Amino acid sequence: MNREEMLKELTALDFYTLDLQLYLDTHPNDLKALEKYNAAAEEAGVLRHEYEKLNGPMYSFRSQSRHPWQWANDPWPWQYQFNFKLTGDDR
Repeated sequence: MNREEMLKELTALDFYTLDLQLYLDTHPNDLKALEKYNAAAEEAGVLRHEYEKLNGPMYSFRSQSRHPWQWANDPWPWQYQFNFKLTGDDR
C-alpha cells in the first residue's frame, strides 16, 4: 500500500471509529457496536504505526520519531501536499 492509499484508509477508519463513538455515547450497552469500534480502532492503530514507520510522524505530540527528529520535515498534516487527492481534484 502506498502513502496515499494508507492515508485514504486511515481517513476511512478514523471516520468509522468516530461515527461508532458517537453512537456508543447514546448506546453504551451495544456490545456489537463496541466490538466493531475496538476492532476498527485497533486496525487504525496498526495502519498508523505502519504509515509512520514508512513515512514519518503524523503527530508532533504522540508519534515516535526516528533520529534525527522527523516532525520538522515537510509536508505537515495541515499543508495541502500532505493530503491525498480526491477524484476530480485539479489542484
